[in-house]
Amino acid sequence: MAEAAPSKSGTMAGLSLKNIMKIYPHSGDQKKAKKKKGEPEKKTNLQVTEEGVIAVQKFNLEIADKEFIVLVGPSGCGKSTTLRMVAGLEEISGGELYIDGKLMNDVAPKDRDIAMVFQSYALYPHMTVYENMAFPLKLRKMPKDQIDKAVREAAETLDITQYLDRKPKALSGGQRQRVAIGRAIVREPKVLLMDEPLSNLDAKLRNQMRAEIIKLRQKINTTFMYVTHDQTEAMTLGDRIVIMKDGFIQQIGTPQEVFDHPANLFVAGFIGTPQMNFFDAKLVNEGGKYAVSVGGCKVVLSEEKQKNLSAKKVAAQDVTMGVRPSHMVLSKDPANTLSAVIEVSELMGSEVHFHANANGKDVVVIVPTMDADGERIDSYHSGDKLNLTFSGNVCHVFDKDGKNLEF
Repeated sequence: MAEAAPSKSGTMAGLSLKNIMKIYPHSGDQKKAKKKKGEPEKKTNLQVTEEGVIAVQKFNLEIADKEFIVLVGPSGCGKSTTLRMVAGLEEISGGELYIDGKLMNDVAPKDRDIAMVFQSYALYPHMTVYENMAFPLKLRKMPKDQIDKAVREAAETLDITQYLDRKPKALSGGQRQRVAIGRAIVREPKVLLMDEPLSNLDAKLRNQMRAEIIKLRQKINTTFMYVTHDQTEAMTLGDRIVIMKDGFIQQIGTPQEVFDHPANLFVAGFIGTPQMNFFDAKLVNEGGKYAVSVGGCKVVLSEEKQKNLSAKKVAAQDVTMGVRPSHMVLSKDPANTLSAVIEVSELMGSEVHFHANANGKDVVVIVPTMDADGERIDSYHSGDKLNLTFSGNVCHVFDKDGKNLEF
């Protein structure tokens, strides 16, 4: 993607992050201690050098105008730090940040034309909802009639018009988060940054607010950069998702791309619920055809996988093989199958989740409660034996360093 350049109308808001780094120096100064206090994500397996702890490194990303980008990863991967560098709340230790084609490294946060929504709402308790939303516009000395129009339009978009005269303490968590979002969008920022905005809500509210954010995205003309540790949020919200671990980008792609073609073992295990099953297996090449062998099961890989492996001249080797729980299949014929013993069976309505042991590994198998012959699958119990198989297009092969051998 080409570097974003400002359009004549001034509405363009592409972002370009080039080799962005964040290093927290070793010095015991108060500034560093203060920053670290509220951010547990820096106390993890991050690289430590003579300069200090590297929280984010070699971060390269081009974000198109009006694109919705989600940074996702476990606590401590550097995603919030990256967002805070874009906002100007953290100093950039190395690299270049462009918004609208303009270099922003040394530009003050208030001059970047961005707005940020935090997980803690950060509303003024003594102000009404209306006053909270109007506050950033008052600071800009905007005329009262324009402020009123902007606040009421934002409130209508977020369905909070009926709460405009209330104080934040009279609102639920979901309503407060809508007010916080309203206060951000009322300024019509070029870039809207959201730092785990739904993590303080219960599961049902999170689902509702996720849908609200998707609707909001369709109504407002802005570029979104969203941080979460919840891969369901990442998969449902993002045009593209950026998966991070220990300060490094692991993979960038559409939700479907990273689900179907994980770049490495970390991405494969992180994206998808329940987690992908992993097995110690052998990749063999017989008569010019690649197959995987695990336990008593040998499966020839799909044409697409054959092509990818052949193009890279991948040699036969010991591999880690991954198969998603919903891609495991029960077989009545024990021939050429992987034998497993059920440890726990969970009936989930239309499907059943088997937690089993196969080839010395704990695996999860998801199957419909009724098979093609009309036999109920939920008649299986703990201790029963399963014959498992899978097709050659749904297994992923990783080398012993964790890299997907196809790419």
